[in-house]
Amino acid sequence: MGIIHSIVGFKDFVFQTHGQIIDLTLQHIELTVFAVIIAIIVGIPLGILISRVKKLARPVIGIANLIQAVPSLALLGFLIPVMGIGSVPSIFMVILYSLLPIIKNTYTGLLNINPDVVESSKGMGMTSKQILKLVQLPLAFPIIMTGIRISAVTAVGLMTIATFVGAGGLGFLILAGVQTVDNNQILAGAIPACILALLMDAVVAKIEEGVTPPGIRKADGTIKLSRKKRYKFNKTQKIIASCLAVVLVGSGIFMATRKTDTIVVGSYNSSEQFILANMLATLIEKNTKIKVEKKLNLGGSGLAYTALKTGKIDMYPEYTGMSLVGIMKRAPINDPAKAYKVVSDYYLKNYGITWLKPFGFNDTYTLSVGQDTAKKYNLETISDLAKVGDKLKLGATLEFCNRADGYRGISEVYDFKFKEFNSIDGGLRYTAIGNKKVDVIDAFTTEGLLKSYKLKVLKDDKHFFPNYDCVPIVNSKTLQKYPQLKGLINKLNGKITEKKMMELNYKVDKQAVPPEKVAEDFLRENKLIK
Repeated sequence: MGIIHSIVGFKDFVFQTHGQIIDLTLQHIELTVFAVIIAIIVGIPLGILISRVKKLARPVIGIANLIQAVPSLALLGFLIPVMGIGSVPSIFMVILYSLLPIIKNTYTGLLNINPDVVESSKGMGMTSKQILKLVQLPLAFPIIMTGIRISAVTAVGLMTIATFVGAGGLGFLILAGVQTVDNNQILAGAIPACILALLMDAVVAKIEEGVTPPGIRKADGTIKLSRKKRYKFNKTQKIIASCLAVVLVGSGIFMATRKTDTIVVGSYNSSEQFILANMLATLIEKNTKIKVEKKLNLGGSGLAYTALKTGKIDMYPEYTGMSLVGIMKRAPINDPAKAYKVVSDYYLKNYGITWLKPFGFNDTYTLSVGQDTAKKYNLETISDLAKVGDKLKLGATLEFCNRADGYRGISEVYDFKFKEFNSIDGGLRYTAIGNKKVDVIDAFTTEGLLKSYKLKVLKDDKHFFPNYDCVPIVNSKTLQKYPQLKGLINKLNGKITEKKMMELNYKVDKQAVPPEKVAEDFLRENKLIK
């Protein structure tokens, strides 16, 4: 019954969000195909070059191997300061990872051709170019195509990381599902990605079948027999090729004709950020004639801040404590008004970023435990937790682990010593505490999953955690261009309490209501849009 219920639930989810799934799948195809095509254009000539200039083979393949060894997220992190956010760094990353199989297979295929065949071709009076075109490449083609197939399939999986820099794709659903502990979302992203990988492999295989000369041994070991007629794509292959062509051409036209007179609203990766970013976008769209674009799920605070500072986005929701400690590297300030003034003045003076009026809620850090753990050890405060920490396992987000206003700071104030301490992804830490894999997790006080999992929020009795007042921050140049935005966005000032924000997050995290709908409903309830 449980399996049937899950299948029915997944079916309903797909039916409700099929439009989004299709859009993200098309984005994924666009990004992946662009990356693979460019990798082929670069990789095959490089493979040919090193097969002829042997002294270049070792350094070129060595560099390609080195790139392959760098973790994908690390490589993406290196590219962001240079290329910004969006599709460009994502495509470039996948290109770099796709080069090794193409270069190496081209080189190997050309190198393993029988020398007698090449000598015979020279004896027939062929030039070097003719030998390459008419003899070497056709003979090496099956091995080259194997490299392309590997790159194409790998690229589909790698491109899911594009969501961390706001490039879209199916990774958006997967990451959102992990954060909200929603298996339907994870499957809605993972299944199309798997299908797309298989489809890419099949398309490349058919291309290989169509262009491999008769009599040449293919990658699967079979010999292609001679045919009187040239290979023709069947109806299904034509449809696939046409769809890919439409996506590529349409993307090119869109990029070429896209108007710059657009405001870009960003967010980093949490349900709360998605809701607030959609709130800002909808508020602007419904009350002005300004076009709005959204770049959601920009990893963490640092990436969103970099995108705003460099003009890749125009605004996003930020937290005073996050900026004070994480960006400015200052000591926490417990006075909310003072903290707001310090970060507001600093950002305006140094980055040309304006802090508008706060939304009204403080989403500070907290530590939480299961109700049974709280009852067993009589836990009400963090000081109570510190007394029994050596008996418990802590699972916390990577950001919390490394921040001065996170574990490093609070462990000194409360003198913590846990039995075990592990860093876990944001959504997975709730799964871990639900499955009794950890006993304590970090959380933000407005997270809807606190309510979903019925966790006990421990009181910060030593008042360590600073205020994290949430505020819309905007590039000052954007406000100069659209001065009406300041008054419009400030209408949200004081409209959202901690309790209300938790309710909004709960709708997304537990009830699976889309963030854009939650945001729009809130704006209508408060008569901020019609």
